[in-house]
Amino acid sequence: MKPAPAHVDCRFVMALCRPGFETECSGELMARLDHAGINGRSVGSLDSGQVRVDLDNIHRFELLDRAIRLVSLTFSRQLAFGFGHADGLAGKDRVSPLLDAAKQAGTPFSAILVEAGDGAEQRPLAALGRRLEPALVRAFAKYSVLRPRRTELARLHIHLPAPGSAWLGLSAADNASPWSMGIPRLRMPSQAPSRSTLKLVEAFMTLLTPAELELTMRAGQRAVDLGAAPGGWSWHLANRGLRVTAIDNGPMAPQALATGMIEHVRADGFTWRPDGSVDWLVCDMVEQPARISRLVADWVASGRARRAIFNLKLPMKKRLEELERCRRLIDDRFRQASLGFDLRMRQLYHDREEVTAYLAPR
Repeated sequence: MKPAPAHVDCRFVMALCRPGFETECSGELMARLDHAGINGRSVGSLDSGQVRVDLDNIHRFELLDRAIRLVSLTFSRQLAFGFGHADGLAGKDRVSPLLDAAKQAGTPFSAILVEAGDGAEQRPLAALGRRLEPALVRAFAKYSVLRPRRTELARLHIHLPAPGSAWLGLSAADNASPWSMGIPRLRMPSQAPSRSTLKLVEAFMTLLTPAELELTMRAGQRAVDLGAAPGGWSWHLANRGLRVTAIDNGPMAPQALATGMIEHVRADGFTWRPDGSVDWLVCDMVEQPARISRLVADWVASGRARRAIFNLKLPMKKRLEELERCRRLIDDRFRQASLGFDLRMRQLYHDREEVTAYLAPR
């Protein structure tokens, strides 16, 4: 059920990102606001993992929710539209000021997320938020400000940017991460060959809906993993029941080959091609983003792969410009094939200097 519109006046946009990528995160937000004819000014701080864009005028939540969609953003892990703030939270009673500030919205909420940036200085605030959240849930429920069964209502984000203060904002359930701070808490499988496994797990959770994943991934399907060694992505696909062709001149981990579902082919991932089409292509090769974009776009546009998950290793500078170049290259290839496409990009929690993308024909 799509959340009912919340008739709340909002004054700023707040987002969470990987520390060090605040410029890219705010740049995307400003571009979306500009496209909607909304003026704003970024006040984010570097290496905090948090971004705030103050709006020149007050705008309704519904308008901002339409103008900025998390699915279209690459560098935002979490997204909310701010309506208020609370100060003086250094005392013993932090709940009452936050409850009073939340009531200013004039609407109950379906959930409360207490969040902070992922920067080194902000991590103690995230820990404080985890301790504070149960007390907030009890107090908000007591005064009927929290109504968990009303899933059509907006969610309340209480963001702790600094000691003693909080920003308050709203999100619709279909336009924000379901996880606090936009970070899924994943446990490393004991048999996985490498931590890159978590990257692919998070990609499936983040870039596709559960319904899309159920529809597009089934046991018995065929997959190709370009740049597979040591086999973290191949291992995960095999454990989902897919038969995987792992392309890499380097060695595969024994636990990957032990699945019995992976064929290791020593070949160049840029030149090798399958006999017939496959259901999934995954690619985590270390190469220039433009070259990877051309390669993956050709696989999907030509029908060699029905859909793909791939990583783009970002340059140190002009990251937004480089991603836009990659989008143009993919668009060019699909135009040649007279096809539309669905491209979703996100810098995942388990990514570093890279973004992960999903590509399929539309």
